[in-house]
Amino acid sequence: MKRYLGAIGATAIIGLAFVLTTSNDTLAEPVPSAPANEFSTVVNPQIPASFTLCGEKVDLDRVDMYERFDRELTSMAYTHGTTMLMLKRANKLFPVIAPILKANGMPDDIIYLACVESSLNPRALSPAKAGGIWQFMPATAKQYGLEVSDEVDERYDICKATAAACKYLKKYKNQYGDWASAMAAYNAGPTRIANELDAQSGDDAFDLYLNEETSRYVFRILATKAIFENPRAFGFTLTADQLYMPVECDEVEVNGPVESWPQWAADHGLSYAQLRDENPWIRTKKLTNKAAKTYKVRVPKKDSLKRSTQHRKIYNRNWIE
Repeated sequence: MKRYLGAIGATAIIGLAFVLTTSNDTLAEPVPSAPANEFSTVVNPQIPASFTLCGEKVDLDRVDMYERFDRELTSMAYTHGTTMLMLKRANKLFPVIAPILKANGMPDDIIYLACVESSLNPRALSPAKAGGIWQFMPATAKQYGLEVSDEVDERYDICKATAAACKYLKKYKNQYGDWASAMAAYNAGPTRIANELDAQSGDDAFDLYLNEETSRYVFRILATKAIFENPRAFGFTLTADQLYMPVECDEVEVNGPVESWPQWAADHGLSYAQLRDENPWIRTKKLTNKAAKTYKVRVPKKDSLKRSTQHRKIYNRNWIE
């Protein structure tokens, strides 16, 4: 038995010596250097000493504040596809959203919260079932006057959902005293923010230790604003014809049942898909409407249905070359 173990030990030592010799020989070989032009230059965005959100100064001298903003700005600047898509969609949707914010006495910067919530996707639906550009949960939507049913879901009505978001944010701005905390409440829920402000003796949401998503949330809004104010500074180059154009529509009132939305669309010179794209609050192919409620249906004008005949309108000239 001892002789047998000794043989195994000798074999193991010889094998180990072979492995070490082979490994050393391999490591000794020079590693080919990469050609100088193999990689693109990667530039870190410049972080300012302070930034303004909704007219409120955000001091970025604090180490944690600087690093949180740097993380989101760097991430968004290099998430090219999503960020560029948001810019294209913004040209189409900001002309709808911005006047509603203004009419409700909201700061212009609130519009960037919608960008962070949904990437301006009118059909957005989260795993938690938050829906629409402003990502309302069903119960919250109903609380703020939006209809949510099998046939109609006004979370997807951009105008009505924007007005509801204004009410929500204004309420919690009045409660907390600052917009950053109201935005954090929009993400995490007002009860959680109120409890944490009290438990952590914080002045605002920036002082709070929260879950990662909410801790990043306001800084993502800041980063979105920074890029939208000057996309070319972050390498985003677009021409006017690459932006999505606003769709000019007539509004048709419907105050009774609709047996078939596809037929209704055809009667108005549209496909069902075109009708749904412009009215994503329509959720099924019919409308029962027992309460005889009046709905305003957007019907695109013929000129708006083709790129060759669309009227080009640029919301922000800083977005294009």
